[in-house]
Amino acid sequence: MSLTPTELQTYLAALTRGQLKLATMIWGPPGVGKSSVVAQVARAHSLDFVDVRLSQLAPTDLRGLPVPQADPTGNGGISRWFPPEFLPRGGNGILFLDEVNMAPPTMQGMAQQLILDRRVGSYELPDGWFVWAAGNRKEDRASVFDMPAPLANRFLHLTVRPDFDAWRAYALGRSLHEHVIAFLTFRPELLHRLDPQQPAWPSPRSWEMAAQLHRAGLDVSPAIGEAAGAEFSAFVRLFEQLPDLGTVLNGQGGGLKLPDEPSVRYAAVVGLAARAADADEAYHAFRWLSESAGPEWLQLYVATLVTKFQAIGQLGELAGLLGRDERLAELVAGTLALSEGA
Repeated sequence: MSLTPTELQTYLAALTRGQLKLATMIWGPPGVGKSSVVAQVARAHSLDFVDVRLSQLAPTDLRGLPVPQADPTGNGGISRWFPPEFLPRGGNGILFLDEVNMAPPTMQGMAQQLILDRRVGSYELPDGWFVWAAGNRKEDRASVFDMPAPLANRFLHLTVRPDFDAWRAYALGRSLHEHVIAFLTFRPELLHRLDPQQPAWPSPRSWEMAAQLHRAGLDVSPAIGEAAGAEFSAFVRLFEQLPDLGTVLNGQGGGLKLPDEPSVRYAAVVGLAARAADADEAYHAFRWLSESAGPEWLQLYVATLVTKFQAIGQLGELAGLLGRDERLAELVAGTLALSEGA
């Protein structure tokens, strides 16, 4: 089953609500957000989260170490396996086995016992815990081992794919730099472009790093690669052509005009939505755009605005827009209906 990150989050949430303790394997390219989605599900449902990177462990790291003890029957000594401290002892949570198919076969075999029997050595996983795993596919050029058929047959298998709408909601909720969000709105195909010949390439994960670099005034190429970095830098220079967005948001943009260049319009429209702090600023920007932009730009503005207010939990600001303008109310209501039906 192929899912977007949002769809994956919905599916995993349903497993937790239904208390379906079915081992689940999440496949997908590097940087697409597999571990982030699992961590978000854990937080949303108040579950503990233990992230175990199997590729970095030896079998004894998972099974534990043998410790000699006296036999209580008095017939000599015995060895008892002491499990590692990172394995949960109680409560409720998600045990996440990341990079499972990057682990060598001996390690995968050790993990198979934990996945199938919910125990390994003398350790037993508490009843309140889910066992989920993740790994990269061979076509992603990752250094992976074949997963043994008996182990693969123990899992539900879900594949996650990059999705710009899901990433935009995440980016707006995290207040990533508006230049990055605007650029990827203009060039969504660069959200994820794997280049196994280069150490740095665009992915949802590397764009988040790029946003941090850009906010600090640093070149983003070390995160996303030279080609995407050059395109992004050229796009950022377009912001010099923008009118003062702060003036527009304050309702004083009557004398300002929206440039005709499409890439500049993307920058302005997304920038206004990202900066709008409340219903008043959002309405001022809508009024200004309605005087100089076509319906497709108004739709982009409202869609970005709705996604942002939903992501940061300011639904009251959306409600405050509905009585301002009939056309704005229709666009907001339509966008909300689409997001609820997705």
